[in-house]
Amino acid sequence: MAHRYKIREIAQQSGLSEATVDRVLNKRPGVRANTRAEVEQAIADLDKQRAQLRLNGRRYLIDVVMQTPARFSDAFRAAVEAELPAFAPAMLRARFRLWESGTTEQMVEALNRIRGSHGVILKAQDDPAVAEAVDRLVESGVPVVTYTTDIPASARCAYVGIDNHGAGVTAAYLMREWLGPAPSDILITLSRAVFRGEGEREVGFRSAMRGTGRTIVEVTDSDGIDATNERLVLEALERHPGVEAVYSVGGGNTATIAAFERLGRDCRVFIAHDLDADNRKLLRDGRISVVLHNDLRADARLAMRLILQQQGALPAEQARPVPIQVITPYNLPP
Repeated sequence: MAHRYKIREIAQQSGLSEATVDRVLNKRPGVRANTRAEVEQAIADLDKQRAQLRLNGRRYLIDVVMQTPARFSDAFRAAVEAELPAFAPAMLRARFRLWESGTTEQMVEALNRIRGSHGVILKAQDDPAVAEAVDRLVESGVPVVTYTTDIPASARCAYVGIDNHGAGVTAAYLMREWLGPAPSDILITLSRAVFRGEGEREVGFRSAMRGTGRTIVEVTDSDGIDATNERLVLEALERHPGVEAVYSVGGGNTATIAAFERLGRDCRVFIAHDLDADNRKLLRDGRISVVLHNDLRADARLAMRLILQQQGALPAEQARPVPIQVITPYNLPP
């Protein structure tokens, strides 16, 4: 059976005889399971060595384009910069185009201006104009990985992030358990409805809360910016005196808590997303109940790896879903 490596190479790597390797590759009987495992491991090791040779001395430029609150983009930028050296012997550099609020046209313009890039990590609106801009990049040889919120109608090569619908269902489960029989209504805050990931979280949450008899009050279009979010939450709380719990999909949690405090209202349960600097402090201080989180460094590493795979610099590996971590004050990661 033809193989990408010569039998002699695999035998040298595994320490087995060429005859044994030949029997394994051709699936002949009489070979022990641990011997087959040794041959498989040798082939995997040769794949890694080949990848290292391909990466040696290569230079890659990755663009990170995100519309998101600064507290999140700052955290993700730090994660990307921390992971860049992990791709040695290749040399990876990153450019960042980050802003907090803007229009679809601004996002399209930012994508259209990208030049000399080997790949883009993108957090953007799920809008036809954005999808077309992604398609133009891909057609020009620049792979795009969407992050935290997907644009599935585009030619992006992969999505990296949590299962947003599953995160919403998880939030609803925790909310039901903690509220118990209390007749509390719930505030759900989104940064902007055009982000598909936030919409999926909201749909998951609402579907799992159906039948509980609780009113769910929505606040959106704050872009997760504290000043805007506090004003919108204040208005919502004044209109809905029964609200005693929060599911924060889009951030701005310091502002949401400030709105409750300004009105002298208690918040019985507060479920948030992303372990940024604000949420770490709020969690330690007991002002929010729990954070649904994913490891940003693992996300950054996976996104960059997927781009390098598209460039033929690394062997293809299937992207796995990112697990949701339920973070309390007692299991805060460093």
